[in-house]
Amino acid sequence: MKNLFNVSGKVAVVTGGSRGIGAMIARGFVENGVKTYITARKEEELRATERELGALGQCIAIPSDLSTVAGVTAFAAAITAAEERLHILVNNAGATWGAEIDDFPESGWDKTMDLNVKSLFFLTQQLLPALRAAGSKDDPARVINIGSINGITHPHMKNYAYSASKAAVHQLTRHLGADLAPQGINVNGIAPGFFPSKMTAHLLPHEAQMAAGFPCGRLGNAEDAAGTAIYLCSRASAWVTGHTLVLDGGAVANAG
Repeated sequence: MKNLFNVSGKVAVVTGGSRGIGAMIARGFVENGVKTYITARKEEELRATERELGALGQCIAIPSDLSTVAGVTAFAAAITAAEERLHILVNNAGATWGAEIDDFPESGWDKTMDLNVKSLFFLTQQLLPALRAAGSKDDPARVINIGSINGITHPHMKNYAYSASKAAVHQLTRHLGADLAPQGINVNGIAPGFFPSKMTAHLLPHEAQMAAGFPCGRLGNAEDAAGTAIYLCSRASAWVTGHTLVLDGGAVANAG
């Protein structure tokens, strides 16, 4: 049982891998011997992360726009042209939108739902042959869908499409987890609480106040994100599928 958390030699894809939780997970993979492909829409930022992580191991950047099925198809084709087998897919790319309920626009709703749910499903679908090729009963291929505690409890923000999309991600994780396990693919989710990122930057001035509200007394960090992902991709979790692991410092447990 000495190698329960060993992921070295595997091949991974992390969407939204240029910053935030995606970059945290990608770094954890790279430092632990995983050949890791990262993708994002903003090429300059993506290349900067590629250079940073490339100094630690194998990190390959492929710019893409996953907000459309055409973009998903192009990215999936690039991955399958480079790799016959894919051991890990982390569906992390996401968007949010905030507005008062009376003013919430259809464009914001569609943008959030398309990237957070629709593209996640179709990227997983199109990478199934490579995932099937990598998986076995003893060591399945892994899909990790990044949800949110906003899809579990009331967010206390005006991010209606985001919370709805993340609840959909959790249910889709459950559904795919049951359907794909017989094919040698385990599907699980991570529902993060507050992690410092560009998406949450507007809340960082209140970091100390927010941290005090968590039972664990701090915000999430890179080790928390990477450690959870590594667990879900290692032998230690080979019999876990269809579940969403809440990674929130106790926020959901502490909710009313």
